[in-house]
Amino acid sequence: MKGFWSTAFLLLLIAVGVAFDKGVWTIPREWNPFAPLTVSDPLTPVTQWKLDRLKGDREACRAVLASAPPGTLNYAPLADYTPVAGCPLDNVVRVRGGEVGFNASFVASCPLAVAWVLFERYRLQPAAEAHLGARVVAVQHYGSFACRNIYNRKNAPRSEHATAEALDVAAFRLTDGRRISVLDDWGGDDAAGEFLREAQSGACGLFGTVLGPEYNAAHANHFHFGMRGMSFCR
Repeated sequence: MKGFWSTAFLLLLIAVGVAFDKGVWTIPREWNPFAPLTVSDPLTPVTQWKLDRLKGDREACRAVLASAPPGTLNYAPLADYTPVAGCPLDNVVRVRGGEVGFNASFVASCPLAVAWVLFERYRLQPAAEAHLGARVVAVQHYGSFACRNIYNRKNAPRSEHATAEALDVAAFRLTDGRRISVLDDWGGDDAAGEFLREAQSGACGLFGTVLGPEYNAAHANHFHFGMRGMSFCR
């Protein structure tokens, strides 16, 4: 009986392979782990894996940014450089804005810029519309690049900020003028609190590391969106 099931499973695999090879079945590109990522692809469990693959592929990453619809992101590719001794930057872009404005432009690793665009498009704006009845038009952040170790500790590993792989987000401005901040509105049982909770949980499927007020006191006033790891969310 064991041999029968083994043979049947092998025949099934062969049939599936032939079906894909002949074009009888096709995998939607958003579910195909080997299909290039585009900004217009719906999010799936495969998306974060595709994002992780961009870390070592400059051309593929910039192709994803180039696939964004006009007006989605205002950015400029940068040459590799070392702004501070000990913290070289490679595969980075300068993000100036897009569908949302920023209080200041910032340097981001290319995968971080891609993750932000996907987060804004598929998680942030839907959360704002669902809970607040408005869209986000501006984001206040505390920066992306800082040449330092984690928590500035002498013997700690380098922070994600040392390679521009993280962005600290403090507040959101809405189309109706309201300002929702992590410091003032996190933990509330009102619409603003619900929006922030959904924004954080939505970020967890795209950024590798997402930290907020419940992680520790150092994050009481901002969300940390970083690219290292895979869905470490606190």
